Amino acid sequence: MNSSLAGSIYSLNSVAMGDKKADLILNNCNLLSVYTREVIPKTQIAITGDRIAYVGPDASHAMGPKTRIIDVKNRFVSPGFADPHLHIDQFVLPSEFAKQALLCGVTSLFSDPIDVVSVGGGRGFREFLRLGEGLPIRIFQVVPGGLPVDAKFSNGNTMSLSETKSAIRHPHVLGLGEVFSWTKVTLREPKTMRFISSMLECDCIINGHTAGASDRKLNAYVSSGVLSCHEPVNFDQVLERLRLGMWIMIREGSIRRDLKEIIPRVLSSRTCLDRLMFCSDGLDPLDISKFGHIDHCIRESIKLGLEPIDAIIMASKNNFDYYNMGRDLGGIAPGKLADILIFKDLRSFRPAHVFVGGRLVISDGQLVTPIRKRTIPSWIKNTVKLGRFSKNDFEVKSKKSGVVANTILLLTEIITKAGSAELPAKDGLVSASMDSDVWKVAAFDRTHGTKRHSIGFLENFGAEVGAFASSWSFHENDLIVIGSNDSDMAVAANHVVKNQGGLVVVKSGKIVSSLPLQFAGIVSTDPFEKVSSNFANINSSIVDSGCRFPRPHLIPLFLPFLALPSVRILSGGIVDVKRRRYIEPIY
Repeated sequence: MNSSLAGSIYSLNSVAMGDKKADLILNNCNLLSVYTREVIPKTQIAITGDRIAYVGPDASHAMGPKTRIIDVKNRFVSPGFADPHLHIDQFVLPSEFAKQALLCGVTSLFSDPIDVVSVGGGRGFREFLRLGEGLPIRIFQVVPGGLPVDAKFSNGNTMSLSETKSAIRHPHVLGLGEVFSWTKVTLREPKTMRFISSMLECDCIINGHTAGASDRKLNAYVSSGVLSCHEPVNFDQVLERLRLGMWIMIREGSIRRDLKEIIPRVLSSRTCLDRLMFCSDGLDPLDISKFGHIDHCIRESIKLGLEPIDAIIMASKNNFDYYNMGRDLGGIAPGKLADILIFKDLRSFRPAHVFVGGRLVISDGQLVTPIRKRTIPSWIKNTVKLGRFSKNDFEVKSKKSGVVANTILLLTEIITKAGSAELPAKDGLVSASMDSDVWKVAAFDRTHGTKRHSIGFLENFGAEVGAFASSWSFHENDLIVIGSNDSDMAVAANHVVKNQGGLVVVKSGKIVSSLPLQFAGIVSTDPFEKVSSNFANINSSIVDSGCRFPRPHLIPLFLPFLALPSVRILSGGIVDVKRRRYIEPIY
Protein backbone atom coordinates (compact mmCIF):
# COMPACT_ATOMS: atom_id res chain seq x y z
CA MET A 1 0.00 0.00 0.00
CA ASN A 2 1.36 3.43 -0.89
CA SER A 3 2.04 5.93 1.82
CA SER A 4 0.00 9.11 1.55
CA LEU A 5 1.76 12.39 1.11
CA ALA A 6 -0.23 13.76 4.04
CA GLY A 7 1.08 11.00 6.27
CA SER A 8 4.66 11.36 5.03
CA ILE A 9 5.36 15.07 5.26
CA TYR A 10 7.17 15.00 8.62
CA SER A 11 9.47 12.19 7.50
CA LEU A 12 10.13 13.74 4.08
CA ASN A 13 10.73 17.16 5.58
CA SER A 14 13.14 15.72 8.16
CA VAL A 15 15.19 13.86 5.53
CA ALA A 16 15.30 16.91 3.25
CA MET A 17 16.68 18.96 6.14
CA GLY A 18 19.11 16.28 7.29
CA ASP A 19 17.39 15.78 10.63
CA LYS A 20 16.55 12.21 9.64
CA LYS A 21 18.52 9.87 7.40
CA ALA A 22 17.34 8.51 4.04
CA ASP A 23 16.73 4.85 3.32
CA LEU A 24 18.28 5.12 -0.16
CA ILE A 25 20.39 7.66 -2.04
CA LEU A 26 21.05 7.54 -5.79
CA ASN A 27 24.33 9.33 -6.60
CA ASN A 28 25.73 10.68 -9.86
CA CYS A 29 22.44 10.78 -11.77
CA ASN A 30 21.94 12.51 -15.11
CA LEU A 31 18.42 13.54 -14.22
CA LEU A 32 15.89 13.92 -17.05
CA SER A 33 13.73 16.68 -15.62
CA VAL A 34 10.17 16.53 -16.96
CA TYR A 35 9.53 19.92 -15.33
CA THR A 36 12.25 21.96 -17.06
CA ARG A 37 13.03 19.86 -20.16
CA GLU A 38 16.70 19.58 -19.25
CA VAL A 39 19.27 16.99 -18.26
CA ILE A 40 20.69 17.88 -14.85
CA PRO A 41 24.07 16.20 -14.26
CA LYS A 42 25.56 15.06 -10.95
CA THR A 43 22.16 14.95 -9.27
CA GLN A 44 21.57 13.08 -6.02
CA ILE A 45 18.17 11.67 -5.04
CA ALA A 46 17.32 10.79 -1.44
CA ILE A 47 14.41 8.43 -0.77
CA THR A 48 12.67 7.59 2.46
CA GLY A 49 10.04 4.90 2.49
CA ASP A 50 8.38 4.97 -0.91
CA ARG A 51 8.79 8.70 -1.59
CA ILE A 52 11.48 11.13 -2.67
CA ALA A 53 12.67 13.56 0.01
CA TYR A 54 15.49 15.41 -1.74
CA VAL A 55 16.67 16.10 -5.32
CA GLY A 56 19.78 18.20 -5.73
CA PRO A 57 23.56 18.40 -5.98
CA ASP A 58 24.43 17.04 -2.53
CA ALA A 59 22.41 14.63 -0.38
CA SER A 60 25.22 13.93 2.07
CA HIS A 61 23.20 15.54 4.87
CA ALA A 62 20.63 12.74 4.45
CA MET A 63 23.24 9.98 4.55
CA GLY A 64 23.42 7.78 7.64
CA PRO A 65 25.06 4.49 8.61
CA LYS A 66 22.04 2.50 7.45
CA THR A 67 21.44 4.46 4.23
CA ARG A 68 21.87 2.40 1.08
CA ILE A 69 23.99 4.22 -1.50
CA ILE A 70 23.79 3.39 -5.22
CA ASP A 71 26.25 5.00 -7.60
CA VAL A 72 24.31 5.47 -10.85
CA LYS A 73 27.61 6.25 -12.62
CA ASN A 74 26.28 9.17 -14.66
CA ARG A 75 23.53 7.14 -16.25
CA PHE A 76 20.25 8.77 -17.20
CA VAL A 77 17.42 8.76 -14.68
CA SER A 78 13.75 9.39 -15.43
CA PRO A 79 10.35 8.85 -13.85
CA GLY A 80 8.60 5.57 -14.58
CA PHE A 81 6.51 5.30 -17.73
CA ALA A 82 2.72 4.91 -17.82
CA ASP A 83 0.25 3.44 -20.27
CA PRO A 84 -2.84 5.64 -19.83
CA HIS A 85 -5.24 3.34 -21.68
CA LEU A 86 -5.03 -0.37 -22.26
CA HIS A 87 -7.06 -3.51 -21.81
CA ILE A 88 -5.05 -5.91 -19.67
CA ASP A 89 -7.93 -8.39 -19.45
CA GLN A 90 -6.37 -10.10 -22.47
CA PHE A 91 -4.08 -13.09 -22.97
CA VAL A 92 -2.40 -13.27 -19.52
CA LEU A 93 -3.20 -12.47 -15.90
CA PRO A 94 -2.13 -9.07 -14.50
CA SER A 95 0.71 -10.75 -12.60
CA GLU A 96 2.19 -12.06 -15.85
CA PHE A 97 1.65 -8.83 -17.77
CA ALA A 98 3.28 -6.86 -14.95
CA LYS A 99 6.59 -8.66 -15.49
CA GLN A 100 6.73 -7.71 -19.15
CA ALA A 101 5.65 -4.11 -18.57
CA LEU A 102 8.23 -3.55 -15.83
CA LEU A 103 11.03 -4.81 -18.08
CA CYS A 104 9.98 -2.02 -20.46
CA GLY A 105 10.05 0.63 -17.72
CA VAL A 106 6.27 0.86 -17.40
CA THR A 107 5.49 1.31 -13.73
CA SER A 108 1.83 2.39 -14.02
CA LEU A 109 -1.01 0.86 -16.02
CA PHE A 110 -4.45 2.39 -16.50
CA SER A 111 -6.71 -0.55 -17.23
CA ASP A 112 -10.18 -0.68 -18.78
CA PRO A 113 -11.30 -4.30 -18.10
CA ILE A 114 -14.30 -4.19 -20.38
CA ASP A 115 -14.34 -7.86 -21.35
CA VAL A 116 -14.03 -9.12 -17.77
CA VAL A 117 -17.15 -7.08 -17.01
CA SER A 118 -18.88 -8.32 -20.16
CA VAL A 119 -18.46 -11.85 -18.83
CA GLY A 120 -18.61 -11.39 -15.06
CA GLY A 121 -20.38 -8.08 -14.46
CA GLY A 122 -19.59 -6.21 -11.25
CA ARG A 123 -18.41 -9.42 -9.61
CA GLY A 124 -15.89 -9.92 -12.41
CA PHE A 125 -14.70 -6.33 -12.07
CA ARG A 126 -14.08 -6.79 -8.35
CA GLU A 127 -12.17 -10.02 -8.95
CA PHE A 128 -9.97 -8.43 -11.61
CA LEU A 129 -9.34 -5.46 -9.33
CA ARG A 130 -8.20 -7.89 -6.63
CA LEU A 131 -5.82 -9.62 -9.06
CA GLY A 132 -4.12 -6.28 -9.74
CA GLU A 133 -3.46 -5.54 -6.07
CA GLY A 134 -0.19 -6.31 -4.31
CA LEU A 135 1.90 -6.39 -7.48
CA PRO A 136 5.20 -4.46 -7.89
CA ILE A 137 3.50 -2.23 -10.47
CA ARG A 138 0.74 0.32 -10.15
CA ILE A 139 -2.53 -0.80 -11.76
CA PHE A 140 -5.37 1.71 -11.82
CA GLN A 141 -8.78 0.68 -13.10
CA VAL A 142 -11.76 2.41 -14.65
CA VAL A 143 -15.30 1.10 -14.74
CA PRO A 144 -16.01 0.16 -18.38
CA GLY A 145 -17.98 2.95 -20.04
CA GLY A 146 -18.71 1.12 -23.28
CA LEU A 147 -21.22 -1.49 -22.11
CA PRO A 148 -23.60 -2.35 -23.53
CA VAL A 149 -22.26 -1.43 -26.96
CA ASP A 150 -25.83 -1.39 -28.27
CA ALA A 151 -28.57 -2.44 -25.86
CA LYS A 152 -30.79 -3.55 -28.73
CA PHE A 153 -28.39 -6.35 -29.65
CA SER A 154 -25.79 -6.75 -26.89
CA ASN A 155 -25.90 -9.76 -24.63
CA GLY A 156 -22.95 -9.12 -22.30
CA ASN A 157 -23.09 -8.25 -18.62
CA THR A 158 -22.70 -4.67 -17.40
CA MET A 159 -22.28 -2.83 -14.11
CA SER A 160 -25.19 -0.97 -12.58
CA LEU A 161 -24.95 2.62 -11.42
CA SER A 162 -24.94 1.48 -7.79
CA GLU A 163 -22.11 -1.00 -8.51
CA THR A 164 -20.21 1.77 -10.27
CA LYS A 165 -20.64 4.18 -7.36
CA SER A 166 -19.39 1.48 -5.02
CA ALA A 167 -16.41 0.70 -7.28
CA ILE A 168 -15.15 4.27 -7.49
CA ARG A 169 -14.77 4.41 -3.73
CA HIS A 170 -11.77 2.12 -4.16
CA PRO A 171 -8.56 4.19 -4.26
CA HIS A 172 -7.36 2.49 -7.44
CA VAL A 173 -10.60 3.02 -9.39
CA LEU A 174 -10.42 6.40 -11.10
CA GLY A 175 -13.66 6.78 -13.00
CA LEU A 176 -15.33 5.71 -16.22
CA GLY A 177 -13.61 3.93 -19.10
CA GLU A 178 -13.89 4.80 -22.76
CA VAL A 179 -17.42 5.81 -23.71
CA PHE A 180 -17.03 4.57 -27.26
CA SER A 181 -20.67 4.68 -28.32
CA TRP A 182 -20.42 8.46 -28.54
CA THR A 183 -23.84 8.72 -30.18
CA LYS A 184 -25.31 7.77 -26.79
CA VAL A 185 -23.84 11.03 -25.53
CA THR A 186 -24.80 13.24 -28.46
CA LEU A 187 -28.34 11.80 -28.36
CA ARG A 188 -28.38 12.18 -24.58
CA GLU A 189 -29.34 8.57 -23.91
CA PRO A 190 -30.66 8.71 -20.31
CA LYS A 191 -28.63 5.86 -18.77
CA THR A 192 -25.37 7.09 -20.31
CA MET A 193 -25.98 10.66 -19.17
CA ARG A 194 -26.80 9.48 -15.64
CA PHE A 195 -23.52 7.55 -15.51
CA ILE A 196 -21.52 10.53 -16.79
CA SER A 197 -23.24 12.96 -14.44
CA SER A 198 -22.61 10.66 -11.50
CA MET A 199 -18.91 10.40 -12.38
CA LEU A 200 -18.56 14.17 -12.69
CA GLU A 201 -20.26 14.69 -9.32
CA CYS A 202 -17.60 12.42 -7.80
CA ASP A 203 -14.81 14.32 -9.59
CA CYS A 204 -13.88 11.24 -11.61
CA ILE A 205 -12.09 10.95 -14.93
CA ILE A 206 -14.13 9.91 -17.98
CA ASN A 207 -12.17 8.46 -20.88
CA GLY A 208 -13.33 9.00 -24.43
CA HIS A 209 -13.56 7.26 -27.78
CA THR A 210 -14.48 9.70 -30.55
CA ALA A 211 -13.80 7.81 -33.79
CA GLY A 212 -15.90 9.47 -36.48
CA ALA A 213 -17.04 12.44 -34.37
CA SER A 214 -16.36 16.04 -35.40
CA ASP A 215 -17.66 19.60 -35.11
CA ARG A 216 -21.05 19.76 -33.33
CA LYS A 217 -21.03 16.13 -32.28
CA LEU A 218 -17.50 16.36 -30.92
CA ASN A 219 -18.35 19.59 -29.10
CA ALA A 220 -21.40 17.96 -27.53
CA TYR A 221 -19.29 15.01 -26.41
CA VAL A 222 -16.56 17.18 -24.87
CA SER A 223 -19.08 19.50 -23.21
CA SER A 224 -20.46 16.42 -21.45
CA GLY A 225 -17.21 16.05 -19.52
CA VAL A 226 -15.36 13.50 -21.65
CA LEU A 227 -11.88 14.95 -22.08
CA SER A 228 -9.62 12.30 -23.65
CA CYS A 229 -9.43 10.20 -26.78
CA HIS A 230 -7.09 7.49 -28.08
CA GLU A 231 -8.80 7.17 -31.48
CA PRO A 232 -7.26 9.94 -33.66
CA VAL A 233 -5.44 8.33 -36.57
CA ASN A 234 -4.00 11.49 -38.11
CA PHE A 235 -2.86 14.97 -37.13
CA ASP A 236 -6.01 16.78 -38.28
CA GLN A 237 -8.08 14.70 -35.86
CA VAL A 238 -5.55 15.32 -33.10
CA LEU A 239 -5.59 19.07 -33.68
CA GLU A 240 -9.38 19.34 -33.73
CA ARG A 241 -9.55 17.59 -30.36
CA LEU A 242 -6.70 19.56 -28.80
CA ARG A 243 -8.40 22.80 -29.80
CA LEU A 244 -11.45 21.67 -27.82
CA GLY A 245 -9.36 21.05 -24.71
CA MET A 246 -9.08 17.28 -25.01
CA TRP A 247 -6.11 15.13 -24.04
CA ILE A 248 -4.82 12.81 -26.76
CA MET A 249 -3.42 9.33 -26.21
CA ILE A 250 -1.48 8.49 -29.38
CA ARG A 251 -2.01 4.79 -29.93
CA GLU A 252 0.78 2.41 -30.79
CA GLY A 253 -0.40 -1.10 -29.98
CA SER A 254 -1.18 -4.46 -31.44
CA ILE A 255 -4.35 -3.44 -33.27
CA ARG A 256 -3.47 0.06 -34.47
CA ARG A 257 -0.20 1.99 -34.82
CA ASP A 258 -0.68 5.72 -35.30
CA LEU A 259 2.61 7.36 -34.26
CA LYS A 260 4.05 7.74 -37.76
CA GLU A 261 0.91 9.56 -38.97
CA ILE A 262 0.83 11.97 -36.05
CA ILE A 263 4.27 12.79 -34.59
CA PRO A 264 5.87 14.36 -37.74
CA ARG A 265 2.92 16.74 -38.21
CA VAL A 266 2.86 17.58 -34.51
CA LEU A 267 6.51 18.61 -34.80
CA SER A 268 6.22 20.49 -38.09
CA SER A 269 3.20 22.39 -36.75
CA ARG A 270 4.97 23.11 -33.46
CA THR A 271 1.90 21.89 -31.60
CA CYS A 272 1.98 22.12 -27.81
CA LEU A 273 2.84 18.72 -26.35
CA ASP A 274 1.36 19.23 -22.88
CA ARG A 275 -1.78 17.18 -23.60
CA LEU A 276 -0.20 14.39 -25.63
CA MET A 277 0.49 10.91 -24.30
CA PHE A 278 1.36 7.49 -25.67
CA CYS A 279 -0.92 4.47 -25.17
CA SER A 280 -1.07 0.91 -26.41
CA ASP A 281 -4.82 0.16 -26.14
CA GLY A 282 -3.63 -3.42 -25.60
CA LEU A 283 -0.67 -5.60 -26.57
CA ASP A 284 -0.46 -9.22 -27.61
CA PRO A 285 2.38 -11.40 -26.24
CA LEU A 286 4.36 -11.44 -29.48
CA ASP A 287 4.33 -7.66 -29.88
CA ILE A 288 5.41 -6.87 -26.34
CA SER A 289 8.24 -9.41 -26.67
CA LYS A 290 9.36 -8.11 -30.07
CA PHE A 291 8.80 -4.36 -29.79
CA GLY A 292 8.29 -3.54 -26.14
CA HIS A 293 5.65 -1.30 -24.60
CA ILE A 294 5.78 2.47 -23.95
CA ASP A 295 9.56 2.29 -24.41
CA HIS A 296 8.83 1.35 -28.03
CA CYS A 297 6.69 4.49 -28.41
CA ILE A 298 9.59 6.59 -27.15
CA ARG A 299 12.11 5.01 -29.52
CA GLU A 300 9.83 5.34 -32.53
CA SER A 301 8.92 8.95 -31.73
CA ILE A 302 12.58 9.92 -31.42
CA LYS A 303 13.21 8.33 -34.83
CA LEU A 304 10.39 10.55 -36.13
CA GLY A 305 12.10 13.66 -34.75
CA LEU A 306 10.79 14.08 -31.21
CA GLU A 307 13.32 15.24 -28.61
CA PRO A 308 14.11 12.50 -26.05
CA ILE A 309 13.10 14.67 -23.11
CA ASP A 310 9.74 15.43 -24.73
CA ALA A 311 9.18 11.72 -25.36
CA ILE A 312 9.87 11.07 -21.66
CA ILE A 313 7.39 13.78 -20.65
CA MET A 314 4.72 12.25 -22.88
CA ALA A 315 5.45 8.84 -21.39
CA SER A 316 5.31 10.00 -17.78
CA LYS A 317 4.27 13.44 -16.54
CA ASN A 318 1.44 14.12 -19.00
CA ASN A 319 -0.36 10.91 -18.06
CA PHE A 320 -0.54 11.78 -14.39
CA ASP A 321 -1.48 15.36 -15.10
CA TYR A 322 -4.45 14.04 -17.08
CA TYR A 323 -5.51 11.71 -14.28
CA ASN A 324 -5.09 14.47 -11.67
CA MET A 325 -2.32 12.48 -9.97
CA GLY A 326 0.59 14.83 -10.58
CA ARG A 327 1.06 15.50 -6.87
CA ASP A 328 2.19 11.89 -6.39
CA LEU A 329 3.49 10.62 -9.71
CA GLY A 330 4.94 11.60 -13.07
CA GLY A 331 8.25 13.18 -12.15
CA ILE A 332 11.30 13.01 -9.93
CA ALA A 333 10.85 15.69 -7.28
CA PRO A 334 10.45 15.99 -3.50
CA GLY A 335 7.26 14.40 -2.21
CA LYS A 336 6.72 12.21 -5.28
CA LEU A 337 6.45 8.44 -5.11
CA ALA A 338 9.85 7.03 -6.07
CA ASP A 339 9.05 5.37 -9.40
CA ILE A 340 12.44 5.72 -11.08
CA LEU A 341 14.15 4.32 -14.20
CA ILE A 342 17.88 4.18 -14.89
CA PHE A 343 19.12 4.02 -18.52
CA LYS A 344 22.56 3.41 -19.95
CA ASP A 345 21.88 5.77 -22.85
CA LEU A 346 19.18 7.76 -24.62
CA ARG A 347 18.83 5.35 -27.54
CA SER A 348 17.38 2.06 -26.35
CA PHE A 349 15.25 3.38 -23.47
CA ARG A 350 15.21 -0.14 -22.13
CA PRO A 351 15.89 0.47 -18.43
CA ALA A 352 18.70 -1.36 -16.68
CA HIS A 353 17.13 -0.65 -13.30
CA VAL A 354 13.55 0.04 -12.26
CA PHE A 355 12.36 1.25 -8.86
CA VAL A 356 8.69 1.30 -7.87
CA GLY A 357 8.03 3.19 -4.67
CA GLY A 358 11.75 3.15 -3.89
CA ARG A 359 11.89 -0.63 -4.20
CA LEU A 360 14.21 -2.16 -6.80
CA VAL A 361 12.13 -4.46 -9.02
CA ILE A 362 14.32 -4.70 -12.16
CA SER A 363 18.12 -4.92 -11.93
CA ASP A 364 20.39 -5.29 -14.95
CA GLY A 365 17.31 -6.01 -17.04
CA GLN A 366 16.12 -8.87 -14.80
CA LEU A 367 13.14 -9.12 -12.48
CA VAL A 368 14.46 -9.20 -8.90
CA THR A 369 11.24 -9.15 -6.91
CA PRO A 370 8.85 -12.06 -6.38
CA ILE A 371 5.40 -11.75 -7.93
CA ARG A 372 2.81 -13.74 -6.08
CA LYS A 373 0.16 -15.42 -8.18
CA ARG A 374 -3.21 -15.15 -6.48
CA THR A 375 -5.74 -17.95 -6.17
CA ILE A 376 -8.52 -17.63 -8.72
CA PRO A 377 -12.06 -18.57 -7.66
CA SER A 378 -13.71 -21.42 -9.52
CA TRP A 379 -16.71 -19.42 -10.71
CA ILE A 380 -14.60 -17.17 -12.97
CA LYS A 381 -13.02 -20.28 -14.50
CA ASN A 382 -16.41 -21.75 -15.43
CA THR A 383 -17.99 -19.19 -17.71
CA VAL A 384 -18.43 -21.22 -20.89
CA LYS A 385 -21.93 -22.43 -20.03
CA LEU A 386 -22.57 -24.70 -22.98
CA GLY A 387 -23.25 -28.39 -23.37
CA ARG A 388 -21.76 -30.85 -25.80
CA PHE A 389 -22.02 -29.99 -29.49
CA SER A 390 -22.79 -32.22 -32.44
CA LYS A 391 -22.56 -31.39 -36.11
CA ASN A 392 -26.34 -30.92 -36.10
CA ASP A 393 -25.90 -27.74 -34.05
CA PHE A 394 -24.33 -26.04 -37.09
CA GLU A 395 -26.96 -26.93 -39.67
CA VAL A 396 -28.65 -24.33 -41.85
CA LYS A 397 -31.83 -25.76 -43.33
CA SER A 398 -33.54 -24.98 -46.63
CA LYS A 399 -36.06 -26.79 -48.80
CA LYS A 400 -34.46 -25.33 -51.94
CA SER A 401 -31.73 -27.02 -53.97
CA GLY A 402 -29.72 -23.82 -53.88
CA VAL A 403 -29.93 -20.59 -51.91
CA VAL A 404 -28.55 -17.07 -51.94
CA ALA A 405 -26.91 -16.23 -48.65
CA ASN A 406 -26.37 -12.85 -47.03
CA THR A 407 -22.69 -13.09 -46.20
CA ILE A 408 -20.33 -11.24 -43.89
CA LEU A 409 -17.53 -10.23 -46.24
CA LEU A 410 -14.17 -9.71 -44.57
CA LEU A 411 -12.35 -6.63 -45.89
CA THR A 412 -9.72 -6.84 -43.14
CA GLU A 413 -9.52 -8.87 -39.95
CA ILE A 414 -11.64 -6.12 -38.39
CA ILE A 415 -13.80 -4.40 -41.01
CA THR A 416 -16.64 -6.19 -42.82
CA LYS A 417 -19.32 -5.36 -45.33
CA ALA A 418 -22.46 -7.04 -46.58
CA GLY A 419 -21.99 -9.64 -49.33
CA SER A 420 -23.96 -12.37 -51.00
CA ALA A 421 -23.21 -15.80 -52.40
CA GLU A 422 -25.00 -18.70 -54.07
CA LEU A 423 -24.65 -21.84 -51.99
CA PRO A 424 -25.64 -25.45 -52.58
CA ALA A 425 -28.27 -27.23 -50.50
CA LYS A 426 -28.46 -31.02 -50.29
CA ASP A 427 -30.96 -33.11 -48.34
CA GLY A 428 -32.41 -29.90 -46.95
CA LEU A 429 -29.08 -28.58 -45.59
CA VAL A 430 -27.08 -25.58 -46.83
CA SER A 431 -23.32 -26.13 -47.01
CA ALA A 432 -20.33 -23.87 -46.96
CA SER A 433 -18.47 -23.55 -50.27
CA MET A 434 -14.71 -23.75 -50.15
CA ASP A 435 -14.56 -23.23 -53.92
CA SER A 436 -16.16 -19.82 -53.40
CA ASP A 437 -14.36 -19.17 -50.09
CA VAL A 438 -17.66 -19.01 -48.21
CA TRP A 439 -17.62 -20.37 -44.67
CA LYS A 440 -20.14 -21.00 -41.99
CA VAL A 441 -19.88 -18.80 -38.91
CA ALA A 442 -21.80 -19.38 -35.70
CA ALA A 443 -22.26 -17.42 -32.49
CA PHE A 444 -23.45 -19.06 -29.23
CA ASP A 445 -24.34 -17.38 -25.94
CA ARG A 446 -21.80 -18.99 -23.64
CA THR A 447 -22.03 -16.46 -20.78
CA HIS A 448 -25.64 -16.82 -19.61
CA GLY A 449 -26.21 -20.51 -20.33
CA THR A 450 -29.12 -19.93 -22.71
CA LYS A 451 -29.49 -21.84 -25.96
CA ARG A 452 -29.52 -18.64 -28.00
CA HIS A 453 -27.38 -18.85 -31.11
CA SER A 454 -27.17 -17.79 -34.73
CA ILE A 455 -25.52 -19.22 -37.83
CA GLY A 456 -24.53 -17.30 -40.92
CA PHE A 457 -21.93 -17.24 -43.67
CA LEU A 458 -18.50 -15.60 -43.88
CA GLU A 459 -16.56 -14.71 -47.04
CA ASN A 460 -12.86 -14.23 -47.71
CA PHE A 461 -11.34 -16.19 -44.81
CA GLY A 462 -9.25 -18.33 -47.12
CA ALA A 463 -7.62 -20.83 -44.75
CA GLU A 464 -7.71 -24.55 -45.53
CA VAL A 465 -8.78 -25.62 -42.05
CA GLY A 466 -11.88 -27.35 -40.77
CA ALA A 467 -12.78 -24.89 -38.04
CA PHE A 468 -11.54 -22.00 -35.93
CA ALA A 469 -13.28 -21.20 -32.63
CA SER A 470 -12.89 -18.58 -29.89
CA SER A 471 -14.65 -17.83 -26.60
CA TRP A 472 -13.18 -14.31 -26.56
CA SER A 473 -14.88 -11.61 -28.64
CA PHE A 474 -15.19 -7.81 -28.26
CA HIS A 475 -17.33 -7.04 -26.17
CA GLU A 476 -20.01 -9.71 -26.23
CA ASN A 477 -17.87 -12.80 -25.55
CA ASP A 478 -20.09 -15.20 -27.40
CA LEU A 479 -18.51 -18.43 -28.60
CA ILE A 480 -17.61 -17.78 -32.24
CA VAL A 481 -17.01 -20.74 -34.56
CA ILE A 482 -15.85 -20.38 -38.18
CA GLY A 483 -15.85 -23.56 -40.23
CA SER A 484 -15.75 -25.32 -43.56
CA ASN A 485 -17.68 -28.35 -42.30
CA ASP A 486 -20.10 -29.01 -39.47
CA SER A 487 -18.16 -31.92 -37.94
CA ASP A 488 -14.97 -29.92 -37.39
CA MET A 489 -17.00 -27.00 -36.06
CA ALA A 490 -18.44 -29.32 -33.41
CA VAL A 491 -14.96 -30.60 -32.50
CA ALA A 492 -13.69 -27.03 -32.13
CA ALA A 493 -16.64 -25.92 -30.03
CA ASN A 494 -16.34 -28.96 -27.74
CA HIS A 495 -12.63 -28.30 -27.22
CA VAL A 496 -13.35 -24.72 -26.11
CA VAL A 497 -16.08 -25.93 -23.75
CA LYS A 498 -13.76 -28.57 -22.28
CA ASN A 499 -11.03 -25.96 -21.65
CA GLN A 500 -13.61 -23.46 -20.36
CA GLY A 501 -12.36 -20.93 -22.86
CA GLY A 502 -9.77 -20.32 -25.52
CA LEU A 503 -8.96 -20.36 -29.22
CA VAL A 504 -8.60 -23.56 -31.22
CA VAL A 505 -7.90 -24.61 -34.82
CA VAL A 506 -9.21 -27.95 -36.08
CA LYS A 507 -8.57 -29.86 -39.29
CA SER A 508 -9.98 -33.28 -40.23
CA GLY A 509 -11.24 -33.79 -36.69
CA LYS A 510 -7.86 -33.13 -35.03
CA ILE A 511 -6.64 -30.22 -32.92
CA VAL A 512 -3.99 -28.32 -34.89
CA SER A 513 -3.33 -25.57 -32.31
CA SER A 514 -4.92 -24.39 -29.09
CA LEU A 515 -4.67 -21.41 -26.73
CA PRO A 516 -6.54 -22.09 -23.47
CA LEU A 517 -8.13 -19.02 -21.87
CA GLN A 518 -9.34 -20.37 -18.54
CA PHE A 519 -10.07 -17.07 -16.74
CA ALA A 520 -13.53 -15.86 -17.84
CA GLY A 521 -12.87 -17.48 -21.22
CA ILE A 522 -10.73 -14.47 -22.19
CA VAL A 523 -7.45 -14.70 -20.22
CA SER A 524 -5.01 -17.56 -19.78
CA THR A 525 -3.84 -18.66 -16.34
CA ASP A 526 -0.64 -20.05 -17.89
CA PRO A 527 2.80 -18.35 -17.77
CA PHE A 528 3.52 -15.63 -20.32
CA GLU A 529 6.01 -17.75 -22.28
CA LYS A 530 3.54 -20.60 -22.76
CA VAL A 531 0.74 -18.23 -23.76
CA SER A 532 3.04 -16.50 -26.23
CA SER A 533 3.98 -19.83 -27.83
CA ASN A 534 0.37 -21.01 -28.05
CA PHE A 535 -0.74 -17.67 -29.47
CA ALA A 536 1.96 -17.80 -32.15
CA ASN A 537 0.88 -21.32 -33.09
CA ILE A 538 -2.76 -20.28 -33.46
CA ASN A 539 -1.95 -17.54 -35.94
CA SER A 540 0.74 -19.43 -37.85
CA SER A 541 -1.40 -22.53 -38.27
CA ILE A 542 -4.15 -20.45 -39.91
CA VAL A 543 -1.85 -18.20 -41.95
CA ASP A 544 0.17 -21.18 -43.18
CA SER A 545 -3.09 -22.79 -44.27
CA GLY A 546 -3.80 -19.92 -46.67
CA CYS A 547 -5.69 -17.31 -44.63
CA ARG A 548 -5.87 -14.00 -46.47
CA PHE A 549 -5.01 -11.96 -43.35
CA PRO A 550 -1.82 -11.85 -41.26
CA ARG A 551 -3.56 -11.71 -37.86
CA PRO A 552 -6.45 -14.16 -38.05
CA HIS A 553 -6.99 -14.25 -34.28
CA LEU A 554 -8.60 -10.81 -34.67
CA ILE A 555 -11.39 -12.15 -36.89
CA PRO A 556 -13.50 -13.88 -34.21
CA LEU A 557 -12.57 -11.10 -31.80
CA PHE A 558 -14.21 -8.45 -33.96
CA LEU A 559 -17.00 -10.37 -35.69
CA PRO A 560 -19.49 -9.46 -32.89
CA PHE A 561 -18.14 -5.90 -32.33
CA LEU A 562 -21.09 -3.57 -32.84
CA ALA A 563 -19.08 -0.34 -32.83
CA LEU A 564 -17.52 -0.97 -36.27
CA PRO A 565 -18.97 -1.36 -39.77
CA SER A 566 -20.73 -3.04 -41.29
CA VAL A 567 -22.16 -6.50 -40.57
CA ARG A 568 -21.67 -8.37 -37.28
CA ILE A 569 -22.80 -11.70 -35.86
CA LEU A 570 -23.91 -12.25 -32.28
CA SER A 571 -25.77 -15.06 -30.57
CA GLY A 572 -28.96 -13.08 -31.17
CA GLY A 573 -28.48 -12.87 -34.92
CA ILE A 574 -26.66 -11.18 -37.79
CA VAL A 575 -26.72 -7.39 -37.47
CA ASP A 576 -26.58 -4.59 -40.03
CA VAL A 577 -24.80 -2.09 -37.77
CA LYS A 578 -25.67 1.09 -39.67
CA ARG A 579 -29.36 0.27 -40.10
CA ARG A 580 -29.54 -1.35 -36.63
CA ARG A 581 -31.53 -4.32 -37.82
CA TYR A 582 -31.16 -8.06 -38.04
CA ILE A 583 -30.39 -9.78 -41.34
CA GLU A 584 -31.56 -13.26 -42.29
CA PRO A 585 -28.68 -15.60 -43.25
CA ILE A 586 -30.38 -16.77 -46.45
CA TYR A 587 -33.11 -15.43 -48.68
